[in-house]
Formats: sequence, C-alpha cells, structure tokens
Amino acid sequence: MIQQVAVIGAGTMGNGIAHVFAQSGFKVVLIDVNPTQLERALATIAKNIDRQVSKGILTEEQKETTLKNITTDTSLVSGVRNADLAIEAATENLEIKLEIFRELDKNVSDSCILASNTSSISITKIASVTKRPEKVIGMHFMNPVPIMKLVEVINGYATTKEVSNTIIELSKLLGKIPCSVNDYPGFIANRILMPMINEAIYSLYEGVAGVEEIDTVMKLGMAHPMGPLQLADFIGLDVCLSILQVLYNGFGNPKYAPCPLLINMVTAQKLGIKNGEGFYKYTLGSKELVVSDSFNK
Repeated sequence: MIQQVAVIGAGTMGNGIAHVFAQSGFKVVLIDVNPTQLERALATIAKNIDRQVSKGILTEEQKETTLKNITTDTSLVSGVRNADLAIEAATENLEIKLEIFRELDKNVSDSCILASNTSSISITKIASVTKRPEKVIGMHFMNPVPIMKLVEVINGYATTKEVSNTIIELSKLLGKIPCSVNDYPGFIANRILMPMINEAIYSLYEGVAGVEEIDTVMKLGMAHPMGPLQLADFIGLDVCLSILQVLYNGFGNPKYAPCPLLINMVTAQKLGIKNGEGFYKYTLGSKELVVSDSFNK
C-alpha cells in the first residue's frame, strides 16, 4: 500500500507532482540537491494552492493539510528511505536519470516502486540499471500537473501487471485519468504531438505562413486550445528538440528529424517561456503574461 511518496526534482514538474499527491492525502518528501530550488518549489505550491482556495476548489483547512503533508530533503539517501513510491522528475537527460535510478535502487526498500516522469526516454533502458526492473514504470504527468487530468502510464519490458495496476489505481486516487501504453520512443503523447509541432515549425521555416497564422489555423480550425508554436514555447524548445531527437534516434525515420529552425533557436537559447523568448516574446505585466509574436515584432 502506497502511503509515502518521494519526488526527486523540485522543478516545474516535481513541485506539481508533490502538490497533487499531498493534496490527495499522501505524505510527500520533495528532494532536490539545491535548497534554493526547494524553497522556490514550496512557494510555487503555496501560490497554486491559494489560487485553488480563491476558486473554491480547496478550503483553508485543506490548504494547511496539503502543505503539512510536504517535507523537503537535499539528500536522496535520507529522502527516499521510507518511500513506498519514488518518482523521478529530473531534467530530460538520459545519463542524469540513469544515475538517479542507480542511487534509488540502492537506497529504497525492496518493495518500493520506482517511477519516472520522463516524457520520452525508454523506461526499459532506465530499468536496466536497477536490480528491480519489474518494479520500474513510467508515470508521465502533463504540465501543469495540478490542472491536467492525464497520466500516461508507461510499462517497461519487465514491468509487472501488478505494478502497472497499482500505478493506474493510484492515478485515479489523485483525480487523474490514466492511459496505459507500452515502451516505445515518445510513448503516445509525444509520438503524436512532437511531429505536429515539428511540422508547424517547418511550415514557418519554409515561409508557408507566419507564427500567428499557423497557431490561429490550429486553434480555430482544429479546436486546439493553444497553437503548436505557442505550445512549443510553453513546453520549452530545448525539451521539444530533445524529444524529437529521441524519436529520430529510436526509429531511425527521417520524418522525426528536428527542423533546422528549431535547432538554431535552441542553440541561440531562444527556449520559450522559460527564458522569455521563443516563437513569441513573454513579458510579465502587472499580473498577466503579455505575449507578442517575436518573429513579426
């Protein structure tokens, strides 16, 4: 039975994952080597909970309980000691993830399930550096985690049905809708999404249409809540490039080759909303994010 959860990585995804588990009554240890990042994560969680309170989603009492359910640790060794489930939410880098899973395998209990929030990296590959590949699984939350309902549950080659069912039922307890998929490059979400984003970038690169025109066509014509170029900015252009490279290397199919414009933008550190400019420019006004087309203005 899962009661205590360790979340490794206190960035955007990690703090969101900690938030939803704590809100659902689980004891959470949020782990990051950077104490400043942990402070920032707790502040973000508190701010997001305040927003939920203002909308009537949570009460003040639930807010206090949620925040009390979260503790922090800068040490992976002590942080995961009592975990029934450890979820890695580090940067989308294979070597970093493999090192984390080697350490997790050494320091968690024999019964602990190891999950990764990876959006594209092979669960089977990650599991291969542990002595418990049957207990390794993907638990891919969508951003922003407290709002988005989907959890992509990725079964590695050795993941047991029991572990898969446990994570599916756990996702439901969090108020999420789990979708079970098998372990191939990009899984389902990004195998479909990233080629679409890449094609939108190619359309801009080849001069077929401008940024706002491309996004408007997809929003008004296809009922997408956000255009593919702005979505790429919100995901992070470096993350999009990384996922496309995983798809391209995994399948060896040129249809997944990242657009040269995307490569150039990442090289130039135009990464999207995270550093203020991608396909659009982002400036913080009095309370709202102001968005302007960086290609036309």
